[in-house]
Amino acid sequence: MAPKTTQQVAPRRHQYEFLGPPGAAAISFGLPILLYSFAFACNDISGCPAPSLLHPKTLDLEVLKREVGWPKDGIRGLLSLEATGWTLAYYLWSALLYRLLPGTETEGTKLANGGRLKYKFNAFASSMFTLAICAAGTFARGAEFPLWTFISDNYLQILTANILIAYALATFVYIRSFSVKPGNPEFRELAAGGVTGNMLYDWFIGRELNPRVTLPLIGEIDIKEFMEIRPGLLGWILFNCANVAKQYRLYGSVTDSIVFVTIIQAFYVLDGQFMEPAILTTIDITTDGFGLMLAFGDLVWVPFLYSTQTRYLSVHPQTLGPVGLAAVGAVLLAGYAIFRLSNSQKNAFRTNPNDPAVVHLKYLETKAGTRLLVDGWWGVARHINYLGDWIQAWPYSLPTGMAGYQILSAGTLAEGAVKMLDGREVVPGEARGWGIIFTYFYVLYFGVLLVHRDRRDDEKCSRKYGGDWEKYKRIVRWRIVPYVY
Repeated sequence: MAPKTTQQVAPRRHQYEFLGPPGAAAISFGLPILLYSFAFACNDISGCPAPSLLHPKTLDLEVLKREVGWPKDGIRGLLSLEATGWTLAYYLWSALLYRLLPGTETEGTKLANGGRLKYKFNAFASSMFTLAICAAGTFARGAEFPLWTFISDNYLQILTANILIAYALATFVYIRSFSVKPGNPEFRELAAGGVTGNMLYDWFIGRELNPRVTLPLIGEIDIKEFMEIRPGLLGWILFNCANVAKQYRLYGSVTDSIVFVTIIQAFYVLDGQFMEPAILTTIDITTDGFGLMLAFGDLVWVPFLYSTQTRYLSVHPQTLGPVGLAAVGAVLLAGYAIFRLSNSQKNAFRTNPNDPAVVHLKYLETKAGTRLLVDGWWGVARHINYLGDWIQAWPYSLPTGMAGYQILSAGTLAEGAVKMLDGREVVPGEARGWGIIFTYFYVLYFGVLLVHRDRRDDEKCSRKYGGDWEKYKRIVRWRIVPYVY
């Protein structure tokens, strides 16, 4: 039943983020170039970085093309109909599992139009079902399981396919958002930040808040929630597994470092999918429209950038040993404890303030009727959970060490070289340290992302709570890192 109010379209708010249209353009068309650059510059042909990149004054373009594996037919070689077809089949598979597997249903937060959307949650079951099939295939075929070899052999073409899908999806929801009408019974509404009137910016940031589509035989899908929690996150795990298999094919064994990174990143993904209902209170769902920013982030940035460490380790294996594993494991546990305990405390307080675990905590009562915790974890910093999340990012990169390697031809007999099964030798050489650009980029990016999220949240809460928010900030002084930021 449609709500009595006719307020469906979000008010216009010409407050740009990401430096407005120029920033949106730079991100929309610059990040794909960055990911291609990472894929070529850190490779399994010549090194990480490619040797010519270490000597820019004498760089020869034709030599560089050979070193990075530039396709023989040029840019056209970045696209493959076969890879695109299988990528689309992967999305269809994810949608079928969403439809066929059992799941729980719940309502989202209250919308500005007064309605609540219903969501079905079974991402965790879908991923486990898919991974079980992959495990069976690996048991039967080993590292030669076709999925793993296909990913390795068509990495660039799969990247291209996902970029095109993200662009197409962002364009589809942008055009479709103009059909949102006041008083519609589907509770469709526009995102406040996505109706600036600038076509490029609105396409990037997202006009419609919760775009949905009904597919034959599958039914209704909430595009934003589906893309946020399913294909990209599972793809991250699958890329990591393909990289483990690749290391085995190259060396005949698997090192503890790549196994460690693969396991902890899989745990991170599956933990998030297991707690899937928690996504309904995130800023991505409650505030942001769905445009290229989220489409590209979910479908391209996450699976391809976040798997950089295992991609690196597949070619340059590192052995941590018991002491090394214990060290990076301790960092991981510290970050996870801060992240999970702080979020659990907040969720418990929101769900039942009289819970014995949180009833003693001090809070600030706002005029909006909301209670803001100023005690426990949330008395330490306003986003102490972000600190835990960032600490968790470091164990992804630390196993790569002082990253960087060169690949030498068979028979070089370089000192300290690690030999591949085909005879090629891998040594740090003059590339040592330069690989950090690739393997530690995630840590830097994630830190910047969390700071940006914190500032967006601060702006949102300032509008919502007014003077109460300023009072809250005087009580809880630190944003993310106590006594630092």
